[in-house]
Amino acid sequence: MVRRFRGESHHKVDSKGRVSIPASFRRVLEAGDPNWTEGLSPEFVIVYGDHRRKYLECYTMEAIEEVDEKIAALPRGSMERRMLERLFSGLSEPAKVDETGRIVLSSKLRQKIGIEGEAFFIASGDTFQIWKPETYQEDELAKTEAWLDDLPDDIDPLIFLDGNRAE
Repeated sequence: MVRRFRGESHHKVDSKGRVSIPASFRRVLEAGDPNWTEGLSPEFVIVYGDHRRKYLECYTMEAIEEVDEKIAALPRGSMERRMLERLFSGLSEPAKVDETGRIVLSSKLRQKIGIEGEAFFIASGDTFQIWKPETYQEDELAKTEAWLDDLPDDIDPLIFLDGNRAE
């Protein structure tokens, strides 16, 4: 069974872009890196994407390999394949967790999403996201709250797992 990221947390970012990642996230990165063994640093991929993306999406090696395989299955030369290769291979950076549990966010990545002194980490299944805390609050949290507010009071969101729709 594939391990999933869970939880959220805020972490300080130093002037060199170093930031600690949640310990539970490190365990998932280790499990998702086929080359990782005790004493080695787990590797992963940070996708920063196009101008519309306001966060960094971090993929385990296994998760990004799954994406890469799906992209490779598209017809060579097709617009979809070229664009997805650009978004997931070109607009991404390899990364690794150091021995102290930190990663380095390059100045390019920090500038892309506007991170200065603090980063917000949130799990998203087989990936996790890194946000500027204020952007997450204003954009994503507001979307989640609006979605929940639109549901009838007696609807449990778990109903959607069974393919049902709120009426």
